[in-house]
Amino acid sequence: LTRLRMRHVHRSLWTHVRRNVTTWSPVGAAFNAKHHKRLNVLEKNVGLFGVPELSCPAGFKAATETALKNTQRLVDRACSGPPGVQTVESFDQLSDTLCKVADLADFIKVAHPDPVFREAAEKACIEIGTVVEKLNTNVDLCKSLKILLENPEIVAQLDPDTRRVAELFLFDFEISGIHLDDKLRKEAVALHVKLLDLNNEFLVGSHQPNRIARSAIPEHLHLHFADEGSFIQVGGLHADSPDDLVREIAYRIFLYPNADLMECLEELLKCRYKLATLVGYESYGHRALKGTMAKTPETVMSFLQLLTDKLSDRTAKDFTMLRNMKKKLNPQNSELMPWDHPYLSGVLRAESHLSHCFGVSALAHRLQVNEREAHESSVTYLSLGPLVWQVGNSPPSTSYTPGYPHSARHARVRRGRQAMTCERVNEKKYCMGVSSTFSYFPLPETMVARLCESKKVCGAADTQLQIFYAVLDQIYHSQPQNRSTTDVLKEMQQKFYGLPYTPNTAWQLRFSHLIGYGAKYYSYLMSRAVASMVWKQCFVQDPLNRDMGERYRRQMLAHGGAKEPMLMVEGMLQRRPTMEDFVDALVSELNPNFETFIMDSES
Repeated sequence: LTRLRMRHVHRSLWTHVRRNVTTWSPVGAAFNAKHHKRLNVLEKNVGLFGVPELSCPAGFKAATETALKNTQRLVDRACSGPPGVQTVESFDQLSDTLCKVADLADFIKVAHPDPVFREAAEKACIEIGTVVEKLNTNVDLCKSLKILLENPEIVAQLDPDTRRVAELFLFDFEISGIHLDDKLRKEAVALHVKLLDLNNEFLVGSHQPNRIARSAIPEHLHLHFADEGSFIQVGGLHADSPDDLVREIAYRIFLYPNADLMECLEELLKCRYKLATLVGYESYGHRALKGTMAKTPETVMSFLQLLTDKLSDRTAKDFTMLRNMKKKLNPQNSELMPWDHPYLSGVLRAESHLSHCFGVSALAHRLQVNEREAHESSVTYLSLGPLVWQVGNSPPSTSYTPGYPHSARHARVRRGRQAMTCERVNEKKYCMGVSSTFSYFPLPETMVARLCESKKVCGAADTQLQIFYAVLDQIYHSQPQNRSTTDVLKEMQQKFYGLPYTPNTAWQLRFSHLIGYGAKYYSYLMSRAVASMVWKQCFVQDPLNRDMGERYRRQMLAHGGAKEPMLMVEGMLQRRPTMEDFVDALVSELNPNFETFIMDSES
């Protein structure tokens, strides 16, 4: 659900807003409203994430049917009611109605250990996704929005955030082909629906293990892989294995091309290009980037090339350091290969590591917020490994998900606002002031300083790898290449990464981010740049500064998706950054003198 879902900003609480005095806009106030009912996880049969219907797989069908009935009611209301604020409210509630089922189903279909639950969730995703595609080309629904936005008197009555939400919904209609005639509009819907199937097929396939005959692998290495009778199953890259041969075997087998998945990816990219050109765009990348900070693929490529150029000397030094470490560990085979980079980077950073617990009460004290307010705020969960715990002393509000893909992920699970993440806490690094506030056992300043410095070790090479991924994403979503996706990968790997391509591998078939981040993978780097700029300008002297925290809340958090991203960044920094500024921010993170906040643990 790449359009209607992404425009959902909050669960509508307009009635509540009108009854209370507030300085927030209606959209902002609703986004910042506290939950009125807490989930009692001790109740019996509460269902997944507190949804009663989802106590069994069949509940997804019931939840979907309820959502679709409410959807039709909201569509009728949006199309028949007088234009005004209530029209935008109907659209927002319409998005929410579909999101709170689809978002959860999207997570469960890949995370739940029970295949029956996963299958039921997948069916819900497809059914709701099909409805969304039809809604995005619903002429009557679009007409109700146009009537509102084309009436100056009505528009004047809308606050800026509400107007922005209405404009975003209209933008969704436009990029979905609402302007096409009936025949072409139906073709666009058909392409959307086909893409739902292709996206799901690729996403599932990208996480499936490969296997090889046991006899092809040295016997003493069998214990590193899953046993499948006369075969060995390889389900990942084993990037953290200290054994060079284990890493190489895993890399070559896990990335061995799958013909069906290759065909799926090729067809997926063709369909995306066909859809984009059908609705009037030069490429899928142009369509996907129109509403972003970068705006165009040309800007993205300029950003990535400039970053590559400014990092080139540092990247070369990092690769030299990695080669020296490889030679030290394995003098007989010292050539640096793609499967070495993650492991050797970790070796070079191994002296520094952080893993400890959080203290909510201490954080509340530093932020001048009482503990009850902190516990009842909209920040409901802390991530502890693959578990998500409710703040306070409550039991866990969800369960361990062993079937979830290896990479960390942030997933919307309830009403488009609450989220869970599967990233481990011990992978995070904090400055001294923050660690001493959160930790039950504050770390020595020297250790924290080393932790901060460890982030810079091989930082240029690591960033260059992300650049390569982002470039590959851009090329795949540009004009048709008239060559295989593997040929594209080989060229881009040589130009933007440097380590040699391994014959008979197809890393792109494991690049699952192509589904959710099609033409937008660069945003990982862009987000890092924004975070670095905000940190250095607003928080480096005092990470828990209340005034800057309030500015961050007002300028960036309060709007949800109802404000243009660049305007939020501009409001926070109080200036408009350029692409060069973003590049410089990423490069400056690697400088030895990059400022890091160190505070006495007694403060």
